[in-house]
Amino acid sequence: MLPETAEVRFIDAELNKLDYSELYSGMCRRGRKYAVDPKTMFKVVAYAYEKWIYSSRKIEEACRMRIDFIWMLGEEKAPDHSTIARFRKERSEEIEALFYQYVRKLEEEGETDHEVVYVDGTKVESRAGRYTFVWRKSVEKNLEKVKIELLEKTGTGTVTEARAKVAEKVSGLIFVHGTGKKKSLEQKEAERLLELLECIDKYEEQLGIMGNGRNSYSKTDHGATFMRMKEDHMRNGQLKPGYNLQFAVNSEYITGLELFPDRTDSRTLIPLLEEMKKQHGGKVYEKVSADAGYESNDNYLYLEENGQSSFIKPVNFEAKKTKKYKSQIGRIENMTYLENEDCYVCAEGRKLIKNREVQEKHGRFPRTQVYYRCEDCSGCSQRSKCSKAKDPLDPKEVRCIKGFDTRRKQSEENLQSIEGIRIRVSRSIQVEGAFGLMKEDYAFRRFLSFGAVNVRTEMFLFGIGFNLKKRYYKTSAGRQKTHFNYDNTA
Repeated sequence: MLPETAEVRFIDAELNKLDYSELYSGMCRRGRKYAVDPKTMFKVVAYAYEKWIYSSRKIEEACRMRIDFIWMLGEEKAPDHSTIARFRKERSEEIEALFYQYVRKLEEEGETDHEVVYVDGTKVESRAGRYTFVWRKSVEKNLEKVKIELLEKTGTGTVTEARAKVAEKVSGLIFVHGTGKKKSLEQKEAERLLELLECIDKYEEQLGIMGNGRNSYSKTDHGATFMRMKEDHMRNGQLKPGYNLQFAVNSEYITGLELFPDRTDSRTLIPLLEEMKKQHGGKVYEKVSADAGYESNDNYLYLEENGQSSFIKPVNFEAKKTKKYKSQIGRIENMTYLENEDCYVCAEGRKLIKNREVQEKHGRFPRTQVYYRCEDCSGCSQRSKCSKAKDPLDPKEVRCIKGFDTRRKQSEENLQSIEGIRIRVSRSIQVEGAFGLMKEDYAFRRFLSFGAVNVRTEMFLFGIGFNLKKRYYKTSAGRQKTHFNYDNTA
């Protein structure tokens, strides 16, 4: 009943190229037999994602009712939804390995290369409740209040000492509860002290869940951070729990993906490229293209260290073309730099001499903040436009990261070259196109599971389905081994 050109036959042939030994080694062979063979189960789930079916119940229904899924199962009986959900939950590492195995297979067959990678991120809503937020500022404020009250009531200097004193006080008390039982003053005080200790433990646990890089999390999905979404159904800038999904695209295929709790993209590039380097057998892309959200000194230094060309758009790339930006004479970018004297010259012609350097440990690489201060700002006719300081005698001071301007200038020159212009055009088509397909055509806008591990598994399955769909369409159109990169925008 299925023609030889049926899509399911092509997908099955593609998935048969993979090595499933790791999938079998990760499953226990004791006890009862598999409900469905692990290889067959993976092929069915991957094909379901390729057909934009994500719910375990919908996959079960397809396995029972659709002839293409029945053909994929072969002699196996249709799995129920709990078996499918359990497979996705328990085989997260093996699914990730199979995704990258297929990516490497695509390169072996000439479908992808390691010339240019296009990186971008989007926010996908978590399954967590929208009003289950925990905010860092509130937790820290309440924690401080509770600690002060506890220390005052116990007359101690630290929480540790207070715990010991409370334990000593409670040990000799007889607690009464229930109707007709009157609590003593000592019991009421002890209960309040125990309540304060419970609050401290709760707040410290919440801060531990958030870690150092987040300001919020969801009570029902600890991996989700509250962030603004473009798909705001209430249109009021409402914060919703979600994940920052990062795609790396080459030749129209997703060659790397990762999930982050960060609301911004600047700190996601290095971990993504590091993971891809490991999964791609140590290979790195020659050129990295990303938008202005990825510009940082750390990212420039990392690419420089790995011998990769930066095609990251500077934050001020578009703004500095405007008349308003050029008229802001107080900006360091609009001042003239004298390299031989290591100073800046303002619009009035006065020099801003290097005042001091401050070493900072920031991110992956240490950085040096350099401060330049004007020798004398008195009588300056441009003072009101140049400085916001209230004191007219307060000298103008600017700062910059040492070496950052040079790296930004190099990246900007790369973007403005003929090659860079074509890369910019390709980036907007390739990686933005992948997100457009995901959210509009494939209707993947919200995760179905809780927790960062389960959500990552969902995304790797989506990545496998996306690449299989792309491979099928390119093969059907006779576009095999075509790289939609900067040198081939047709």
